[in-house]
Amino acid sequence: MLITVSRQNKSMDADFVILGFHTNEILQIICFAFFLLMHLITLLGHLAIVFITLVDPALHIPMYFFLCNLSFIEVCYTLVIVRQMLVNFLAKSRRVSLTACATQMYFFIAVGGDECFLLAVMAYDRYVAICNPLRYTLIMSRNLCMQFLAVAYVSAFTISLGLTSLIFSLPFCGSHNINHFFCDIPPVLFLACSDTHTNEVAVFLVCAMILLVPLLLILVSYVFIANSIFRIKSFEGRKKAFSTCVAHLVVAMLHYGCAIFIYIRPKASYSLDQDKVVSLIYTNITPMLYPIIYSLRNKEVKGALRRVWERKFVSMET
Repeated sequence: MLITVSRQNKSMDADFVILGFHTNEILQIICFAFFLLMHLITLLGHLAIVFITLVDPALHIPMYFFLCNLSFIEVCYTLVIVRQMLVNFLAKSRRVSLTACATQMYFFIAVGGDECFLLAVMAYDRYVAICNPLRYTLIMSRNLCMQFLAVAYVSAFTISLGLTSLIFSLPFCGSHNINHFFCDIPPVLFLACSDTHTNEVAVFLVCAMILLVPLLLILVSYVFIANSIFRIKSFEGRKKAFSTCVAHLVVAMLHYGCAIFIYIRPKASYSLDQDKVVSLIYTNITPMLYPIIYSLRNKEVKGALRRVWERKFVSMET
């Protein structure tokens, strides 16, 4: 009993060390500059989407209401992970307290889960718009949109609190070196010096709830959407309906694909070095691509950008 208490106290007092990427000092600086540029592009892209959807009346519809919130979540998502990663590229000490590590994991799971739920809600929005267009404004009322958003946020943050508490209730009495660039679930579980079977089952169930259930709903929605699109007789009508869905579908597949690869696996099959690379993709590259995917494939977004530019800048010149 005394040994167990001693181990728990030791784990609570000790700091973690984020190992990050093992490169020399010059490469660290190059990586810092490269990912800082990506980070700034990501923030600029998502903040631009948030801005235009708020100021342009033409985008005050459910589809862009959810897109605005998705971009806001992506901003939070990258700030939670990328900011600390950039600091670690230049920092001599990569120590992080247990509380700070748990806080980062909590917000990472929360905003990641919120994004999963929101992508499912956006699929339902597209389903109603294409399969039931005459009743779209009646079904997708502002009240229902706010309810969807509230459920997504509350569910994600509540689930994250339970999972983070369960993981950090484990004793960490051995190595405190996290073989990752942030406090992710698999590398933290590797450091536990007790049986983690219960925690692994909990992680699997939570990830199934956050990832597999929304993904299944998205796939079912797109089965009905595809069926409706194929029934449209005109080529232009099919093209327009398809163009409103393709951006969302691409974003969903990128997000769920990477996340499922990382988290829906038994602990024995983890490869932390490989997982770091995949995590680097879905925390840095894919968030940067989302605004490009939405803006290039969406005439309304491009039109709103042009209108805002003309109102704010062209009018100033004249």
